[in-house]
Amino acid sequence: MLKNTIIILAILCSMALSTEKRAMTVEDLWAMHRITDARLSPDGQWLVYSLSEYDMKANDSQTNLWLISTKGGKPRQLTTHSAYDGHPRWTPDGKAVSFLSYRNGSTQIHTIPMQGGEARQLTESPVDIHSFIWSPTGDKLAFTAYVYPDTETLKATAERDKKKQESNVKARIIDDLLFRSWNRWTNGKRTHVFVYDLNEKSYTDATPGDFDTPPLDLGSDQDFCFSPDGQELAVVSNHTNMPAANTNNDIFLISLNDLKTKNLTADNQAVDNAPRYSPDGRHIAYKSMNRPGFEADQYEIILYNRETGKKQTLTESLDLSPGELVWGPDSRTLYFNTRERGRRTLYKTEINQKPVKRVDKHVNSDIQVDKQNNLYFRRQSNTLPSELFVLAPKGAVKQLTQVNAERLAQLELNPVSDFEFTSFDGKSVHGLMVKPPFFDPDKTYPLIYLIHGGPQGMWSDDFHYRWNSSMFAARGYVVAMVNFRGSKGYGQDWCDAVSKNWGGGPYQDLMAGLDYLLESYDFIDENRIAAAGASYGGFMINWIAGHTDRFDALVSHAGVFDQVSMYGATEELWFPEWEFGGTPYENPELYEKWSPSTHAEHFAKYKTPTLVIHGQHDYRVPVTQGFQMFTALQRMGVPSRLIYYPDETHFISKPQNARLWWNEIFNWIETWMNQ
Repeated sequence: MLKNTIIILAILCSMALSTEKRAMTVEDLWAMHRITDARLSPDGQWLVYSLSEYDMKANDSQTNLWLISTKGGKPRQLTTHSAYDGHPRWTPDGKAVSFLSYRNGSTQIHTIPMQGGEARQLTESPVDIHSFIWSPTGDKLAFTAYVYPDTETLKATAERDKKKQESNVKARIIDDLLFRSWNRWTNGKRTHVFVYDLNEKSYTDATPGDFDTPPLDLGSDQDFCFSPDGQELAVVSNHTNMPAANTNNDIFLISLNDLKTKNLTADNQAVDNAPRYSPDGRHIAYKSMNRPGFEADQYEIILYNRETGKKQTLTESLDLSPGELVWGPDSRTLYFNTRERGRRTLYKTEINQKPVKRVDKHVNSDIQVDKQNNLYFRRQSNTLPSELFVLAPKGAVKQLTQVNAERLAQLELNPVSDFEFTSFDGKSVHGLMVKPPFFDPDKTYPLIYLIHGGPQGMWSDDFHYRWNSSMFAARGYVVAMVNFRGSKGYGQDWCDAVSKNWGGGPYQDLMAGLDYLLESYDFIDENRIAAAGASYGGFMINWIAGHTDRFDALVSHAGVFDQVSMYGATEELWFPEWEFGGTPYENPELYEKWSPSTHAEHFAKYKTPTLVIHGQHDYRVPVTQGFQMFTALQRMGVPSRLIYYPDETHFISKPQNARLWWNEIFNWIETWMNQ
């Protein structure tokens, strides 16, 4: 009897230990499976999605396709190949799923029956395919590829690439901008949209010329689409002589019978993108900005009547920027998401200009809608990596997938809480806070103050894989994130307030926010505070280093240090020219004013131990910005460390590099907080 009792107690103890939660680790973060690119079947019965799994030991990832019924249930794996299988798109008849795969040595379009089986390769393009869509008629595909604009065929591009690869001379000869974009050299190539006729097995360049279609920057989630009858393509492109210095992306309509082209938005010199044909073919909805040269201007949804040519604005009453657009089945309703107060809220509007209506307030993306107006989307929060959900027109939200349920069940994660404070000029500022695991309100905790990029970005209630608020909190920190002036999601006036004022109002908001946090929350230890940021957030860390000694440690990732040299090496010139009122040759004052490098009078304040991080292939904020910051810190005798990644970009994307990133940041902060 005693023996049985001991066994039972041992089992119960083991069960208790197995269900005991713990703080998240970097390995946990990278073990999460990532859902992307969910697509609804034509009959509304299935969702196909890409699922990526990362392997820390192999320092790599694998992506395959999965299916789940829109009614829920157990998902089914559709592809199992070791090569990348992603970017799923249903065939128009709904009997199969097409996707991009590298399984045969180049990225081509494949298709697989929804019941499963062997995948079949559809295209044999001489160059890699980067994205694609089906014609509604099912006899054509449109896809994008990088080609030399002076070649007439895909084969000619492939042959030139081969010659370059075989040559011992690796010099690049450059005649114009943009010659780099984000993380890659363009190498004289342009993105073009090709139409592949499945019956004739022929490829037609639908967008010939020395232009990128879709554009390299300032596009939407989908910038080329077929009309419902399959006779027309709507594409987005910038046809100006200097696309690096302006934001004039236009929407072009291309007749597939004769390739004649019409510029639908020639009357607007600012950004236009995201064309969407209504299901009945009568209208095209698209997004449009008003101010040329400003990439963070507010989008409006424009409705174009294909019969009359009339245009009308559908979102004038909403002081927020629409993101993804999708038509409802009635051809009268448009659904969209938008950044709003730390979330990506779902809205809908109608072509008869009824008031815009909020549908759901969370962080939602990949919007799909069926014929019954059921909405499908990915939802995430700081405690939930992206999962698929459905929202009935008059029903509750239902979660369809649970791909990380077992992993999450082991972790102690606290949801975000919102806070609001009055800044230096009386304006209200919003922020988000995450408390550490096993939080005890009677204890005190150190604070990590995170600063977002953009600067027209926004901290949100999401599960970010680089700047994950729950991961920062996991080591026992309170994490605070302020959406200072310049942030999206609070109206266009608030967004505008950072331009030409980089180190002014936003810095004062951040300092006022820090004052508020220390005065309002007794559980924050005012003697142990660190700050970290990337991109514009990295600039702000560099600015903070010369303006205050309130922090024990700083982390500057991909931060701007010198605005003039930044201008001369970055790729999208419209951005600094808008933010600082022109070029540094014409208007040097603001470049100097908002450069941490030019404030010699502040150099004596550079005392805070600072960790500088930068990637070699960051062409948005070139790596020399990080080098300059580190050099200045070293010459001033400030405790500092540089982490240089020769194989990373503006972001850290490789698992083992990310593990080093997190561990170095935590070690740096903990070392200097405990001095």
